[in-house]
Formats: sequence, C-alpha cells, structure tokens
Amino acid sequence: MNMEARVGVVVEGGQRALNTAHSSVVDASARKFLQQPQQPQHNLSVPKRSLNQHQAQIGTVQQLLAGGIAGAFSKTCTAPLARLTILFQVQGMHSDLAALSKPSILREASRIANEEGFRAFWKGNLVTIAHRLPYSSVNFYCYEHYKNFLQSVLGLDNHRESASVNLGVHFVGGGLAGMTAASATYPLDLVRTRLAAQFKISVLNSNSFGTLQRQAIYYKGIWHSFQTICREEGFLGLYKGLGATLLGVGPSIAISFSVYESLRSFWQSYRPNDPTVMVSLACGSLSGIASSTATFPIDLVRRRMQLEGAGGRARVYNNGLLGTFRYIIQSEGLRGLYRGILPEYYKVVPGVGIVFMTYETLKMLLSSVPTSF
Repeated sequence: MNMEARVGVVVEGGQRALNTAHSSVVDASARKFLQQPQQPQHNLSVPKRSLNQHQAQIGTVQQLLAGGIAGAFSKTCTAPLARLTILFQVQGMHSDLAALSKPSILREASRIANEEGFRAFWKGNLVTIAHRLPYSSVNFYCYEHYKNFLQSVLGLDNHRESASVNLGVHFVGGGLAGMTAASATYPLDLVRTRLAAQFKISVLNSNSFGTLQRQAIYYKGIWHSFQTICREEGFLGLYKGLGATLLGVGPSIAISFSVYESLRSFWQSYRPNDPTVMVSLACGSLSGIASSTATFPIDLVRRRMQLEGAGGRARVYNNGLLGTFRYIIQSEGLRGLYRGILPEYYKVVPGVGIVFMTYETLKMLLSSVPTSF
C-alpha cells in the first residue's frame, strides 16, 4: 500500500516535472518567437535612415526642378492677364490717357488684339519664363530650407502642439524665401516689366491738343533691353525699384505660403482622402487672393518705379517709395493704389493655384525618379 503510494507520488511528481519542463520549453519558445521580429526591425532601421538620406540628397534637384517648372507653367498660362494688369497699373503714369478712356478689361484686350495681334498677349513671355524658372526654383528651395531651419532652431517636432508657432515659421520662411529669390533675379523682372508695358507703337505721349502721338517700339528684345537700360540709366538702372519690390514680395510670399499651408492642413485634417491636386489648387488660389489684396498697392508702386524714365519719359516719382505713394494718392486718390486689381484677381486665382498644384504634383512624380547626383 505504501509502495503504491510512493510509486504514485513518484509518478505524479515525474508528471509534474515533465509538465513543468514542457511548459518551460514552450514558454522559452514563445519568448524566442516573440523576440524574433524585434531583431529584423533593428536591422531595418539602418536602411530606413539610408533611404531618408537618399531622399534628402535628391531633394535639392527635385525642389529646384519642380519649383522652376511650376512657376514657368503658371506664368505662361496667365500671361495675358498679367500683361493687362501691368498696363492698368501704369496707365496712371499718362494722365491724359487715363482721362480719355476709363479702364476696361475687354476694351484693352480688344485694343491689344487689333493693334498687335493675339500673340501680343504673350509679349515678353520668354523673359518671363527666363525669370520664373530661376525665381520659382530659388523661392521654393529657400522656403523649404528656411522652414526646416526655423523649425529645428525652435524645436518644433510636434506640429500639432505648435500649430500657431508653425504659422509664424511659414510666414517668416516664405518672406525670406521671396526676398532672396527676388534679389537674385530682379534684373530679369525689370526687363520683363518694361517689355510687357510697352505698346506696339510703344511710347505714348500727348501733345497740347490732347491727342496721342505714338512712336516706334523702344525695347526690341531681352538683350536689347539690357543694353539700352545699362547705356541710358547705368548698371544700377537694372535694380530700379528693388526696395519697393522687396517690401512687396516679402509680405506677399509670406502671406501666400502661410495661408496655403494653414488652409491645406485644415482641409486635410477634415478631408484626408481628397486628391492632392484639388487641395493644392483650391488652397493656392485662396492664398493668392489674400496675398494680392494685402500687397497690391506696393506692387503698383513697384511697377511704376520700374518704368520711371523708361523710353525717354519724364521723371515723375523723384521722392522715393513714400513720395511715390503720396503722389499717386494726391493725383489719383486711394483708388489709384488699386488700379488693375480686377485683372490681378483674374490672374492670381488660377495662377497661384496652378503653381502650388504643379509643384506638389511634380514633387510626387519626381520622388520616384532615381538620380545619381
């Protein structure tokens, strides 16, 4: 009896030991199985960092190419409206002309088509593309770098917790990028303005009888414009109006980028599945309206200062930026500061939207293109 009990105890103990050993083996196997995925994840972290480094390496080429093409494509699409805007902005420089005809977009468009032909709407578009390619490239490239630099300095890793500060980052980064790009490409912008502003029978003067006397075209092309400006106005003539340009471009690009980024973040937070093309086009158009409304008077003063003395015209604005503002208000009223705002809206609504839409689309397309530099 005792022998059976001891055998039972031994058997039972052996069974428990066997179960314990089996359980230990299973637990060890389970732990080993659960720990296995952690090792590959650790190994995969290196290629992930390498991939990010590769993307950063080709990001410069992507940003420059995407920004340049986006700017040139947008300006080509809106060139007719851009020329109408410039003509309305500088119309007040010829007081008799402004008195003889009230501003009318359709009338001015018909005049250009009848006197100069349909292709005249793209007059100066070659220099516009030559200006926009480097300008937009530098603009978007500098914006991305200024934005990343400011975010790293301020330690803005969590965008949700610092949305208001990021708005300031977008504003400052956009303003600095716009001023950098404008300074680097300003001579091309000045030549583009003068080519777009001249009429087919270009320089308009008025005689004592109030009729218009039209003379031959003054600037015959890009290179001729550079030569004529340097010969008649000196090398610094290529930078005439740069102060007003920086004063206008800085806030304009700052507002454009900050409004665009804010609207896009707000849109995507509520409708994350909407196509990127539609979101970029809509948010870019609204940001263009906001920036143009805020900075249009400065842009008008900039255009007139660029055309000061062009083609043998008498100098009118001799008192600098503030003096030009004061002269326009005294001679044309406050509405004179917004002369041409309507075609400007027609231009920026599709124009800025196309820029951001094309830029975002090209970034997605170019990100899949392998490069060796």
